[in-house]
Amino acid sequence: MAQIKRKNFIKLLGLILAILISFFILLFKDKFANLKNYGYLSIFLLNLLGNATIILPAPAILATYAGGGIFNPIIVGLLSALGATIGEITGYLAGYSSRYLIDDKKIFSKIQKWMDKYGLWTVFVLAIIPNPFFDVAGIIAGIIHLPLPFFLLVTLAGKTIKFLAVSFLGAGSASVLQGLK
Repeated sequence: MAQIKRKNFIKLLGLILAILISFFILLFKDKFANLKNYGYLSIFLLNLLGNATIILPAPAILATYAGGGIFNPIIVGLLSALGATIGEITGYLAGYSSRYLIDDKKIFSKIQKWMDKYGLWTVFVLAIIPNPFFDVAGIIAGIIHLPLPFFLLVTLAGKTIKFLAVSFLGAGSASVLQGLK
């Protein structure tokens, strides 16, 4: 009995933590704009913070695009993917902590079916595609208690592909624009 109460307390704590992180990021989003002066570190942090919000998308991918045009696009892509992956832990924690987040929503049930059928491949594909639904995949991964290391590894693989592509697009765009001068 005490073990069940402890587990429920830990789950509730995880949910509260995920909500507080999202609230904190939204509350201080203007302060985070000053991070752009810190180069690679700012790209990492902007992607971490931008992906730590639950369901409320933050345009962190723009930092990767712009950073790719300014800095080494490989480093920008890798740091963006790492920051974004760590940021996705909040969605996972929210799902791990509570099933109440996803009752009778159409997109949730669709992604739940994909997760049931394809497992980690769903996480991988959704991590590659720029879309606002990855948080849903993270929440569902938490709900079904997908082991966190597997979730993070597959998320990192997908986000690395996505952010390297975005970073190289930024680098290519910067080259084209400089050629027009």
